[in-house]
Amino acid sequence: MPKYPVEPFRIKMVEPIRLISPQARVEAMHTAGYNLFALKAEDVFVDLLTDSGTGAMSQSQWAAIMEGDESYAGARSYYRLAEAMQDIFGFEYFVPTHQGRAAENILSSLLIKPGMSVPSNMHFDTTDANIRARGGRPTNLVMEEGLNPKSQLPFKGNMDLELLRDFIHKVGPQNIPFGTITVTNNAGGGQPVSMENIRQVAEIYHQNGIPFFIDACRYAENAYFIKMREPGYAKKTTQEIAQEMFSLADGAFMSAKKDALVNIGGFLAMRDQQLYQNVCNELILREGFPTYGGLSGRDLDAMAVGLREGLDESYLAYRLGQTAYLAGRLQEYGVPIVEPAGGHAIYVDAGSFLPHIPQAEFPGQALAAALYLQGAIRGVEIGSVMFAHPDPDTGEMVYPHLELVRLAIPRRVYTQAHLDYVADTLGELSQRCNELRGFRITYSPPLLRHFTARFEPL
Repeated sequence: MPKYPVEPFRIKMVEPIRLISPQARVEAMHTAGYNLFALKAEDVFVDLLTDSGTGAMSQSQWAAIMEGDESYAGARSYYRLAEAMQDIFGFEYFVPTHQGRAAENILSSLLIKPGMSVPSNMHFDTTDANIRARGGRPTNLVMEEGLNPKSQLPFKGNMDLELLRDFIHKVGPQNIPFGTITVTNNAGGGQPVSMENIRQVAEIYHQNGIPFFIDACRYAENAYFIKMREPGYAKKTTQEIAQEMFSLADGAFMSAKKDALVNIGGFLAMRDQQLYQNVCNELILREGFPTYGGLSGRDLDAMAVGLREGLDESYLAYRLGQTAYLAGRLQEYGVPIVEPAGGHAIYVDAGSFLPHIPQAEFPGQALAAALYLQGAIRGVEIGSVMFAHPDPDTGEMVYPHLELVRLAIPRRVYTQAHLDYVADTLGELSQRCNELRGFRITYSPPLLRHFTARFEPL
């Protein structure tokens, strides 16, 4: 039986949850148009839709909230956050934002012109959409093994360096406003990126005069993977590893709702002073003054504490161990997943789980819907609903390599018994997987359709 480290905390407050009846789940799904985002949270028993903003804050964070300075400009809360930012990330300039997609929106609006391309290992949904919304072309260049769910390499989130060089040569550096890399690689199974790969990617970008930004949502988990798996880093602290990681980049954007352990918040950081001034002007127009960026003072203080807590190695050992535990339980049932376990989530390989459902009928959505109906467990499809798109040149539909269902584990929220319930439910579902059928879309918007699309079963 797999195990994970004992939780490095005690539970001080609890929130009730309830398991509604199978018939009530059928009615809830029908009302929601079979889109799990449209479910009422009170109708979900174990909610693994996302780890973004769904974690439990610590007593230190709640105490910091009480010290929040709600001054419109120059609040003490901002300067406490600025100190944490400097200690961990080291960029000369930063602005807070209300969440990560706001930072992506500002960066994209300032730098991307129609037809430009932005390479990454793999863009996640809001990054991809913000680039497309400006007429840009997000391009995924993850290493080939990162697209193989069974590959056991320690850093499957790495970018393919030859593909990156060839891509820059093909489109021209002048048509790449900035390059990025996502740590860990959310769209590819939460897989980490090695320090050596980040260093080499930075060198390629810089040799071609391309600014390099890190998507830092889960930087602390990535730093801990580097400590555990990459030679030469075992004796370094996660903060030292993070500092080295960001020293290689020209900037970073982050949804603090992940590894900063808060329910709302984010930032955009950079080294270039002129870009910073332009970012401030855009921020004032869309988010707020540069010392609050759409957040209250109490949110800034909670983020300042959470950035440091997220690097605590006893917490990270528990965090990654909990994910590995669920992976081991699912493997006992023969449920196909992306291996090895990533940092924040388990990714069920829906394409292998439901090989009889073609991509055009959304096997990930079929599995996510079935999992809710089976046990009131909410995950999220990461496949053709989220990422299929028409080719901008030919108009033909381009499908992603992977059809996944992500089970994202909120931080410091669920116990081993909850994870056992998830594993047992998926194990039961695997016994009748041949009965499941696909879906068709009855409504969808042009971008980020997975949030509001509606479906009907085939």
